[in-house]
Amino acid sequence: MARRPRSKAENPRSYEIRVVGASRVYGDWYHWFLRSTWSALVAFIAGSFLFINLLFALLFFFVGGVANARPRSLVDAFYFSVQTMGTIGYGAMYPQSNGANVVVVAESVVSLIVTALATGLVFAKFARPIGRVAFARYAVIAPMDGVPTLMVRVSNERGNSIVEAQARVALMRTVRTLEGHIFYKMLDLVLVRDRSQAVTRSWTVQHRIEEESPLFGASPESLASDDAELLITLAGTDDTSYQPVHARRTYESKEILWGARHADVLSETPDGNMVLDVRRFNEVEPTLPTKTFPYPRPAAAGDVPKS
Repeated sequence: MARRPRSKAENPRSYEIRVVGASRVYGDWYHWFLRSTWSALVAFIAGSFLFINLLFALLFFFVGGVANARPRSLVDAFYFSVQTMGTIGYGAMYPQSNGANVVVVAESVVSLIVTALATGLVFAKFARPIGRVAFARYAVIAPMDGVPTLMVRVSNERGNSIVEAQARVALMRTVRTLEGHIFYKMLDLVLVRDRSQAVTRSWTVQHRIEEESPLFGASPESLASDDAELLITLAGTDDTSYQPVHARRTYESKEILWGARHADVLSETPDGNMVLDVRRFNEVEPTLPTKTFPYPRPAAAGDVPKS
């Protein structure tokens, strides 16, 4: 993956990649429809319906032959076109010439195709599985059983479970090859546990920073210098709809806090019950420095940010 060189003073998110020479694939419109908002999709369908009716209204306007329509009235021609495409058929206006009947037949065929396409788009968007997966605002690095550990908290925002969920984490950073070329390399991080039988409200994905880890020997300064980013993906199956769920999140180097841990969201009440406080999902707490991890606080942030 080639990387665009840029000044270290630039914000890692302040640039855009302009694609040059790529072919325009109009089949991607379908994916645009699926990714668009409901308001945009409804507006497009309504606008297309009105535009097509206007085209046929112009044909009726020039061909004529519509009974009870005012002479040379584009408005009446448009209303008749809407009645024809919508198969309303009030009967007040009807075709009475061969030319008008030919246009009615053509509009009826177009109406069948447009209705089928619009129905398919709406159904596909309605049936499209959308996961409600949340990732904590920050990834943290703190001692865990005496070993520096990268941790990312993941949550299913719905009340059900994501079964057989699998997480993957990759470190992306700038490297220089032996030939002297700058390359943006992606390195997989081995997780303590990369699969969970059921993800409900919270799951902390962990990677131990040991000698074989790509993060071994790294520091906040080195990650920032390499424009490093973490990419975490989660895939599983919704246990209610039985549809696949996919989610991903990218953390910049400034969103990786050193010497901090995620705040506990699970606690026990005096009566022995458990309380899950999702309001603390994004909160982090500082950790004490250790001999193997001498970071009393996030070096890049100065202090643990308050949520």
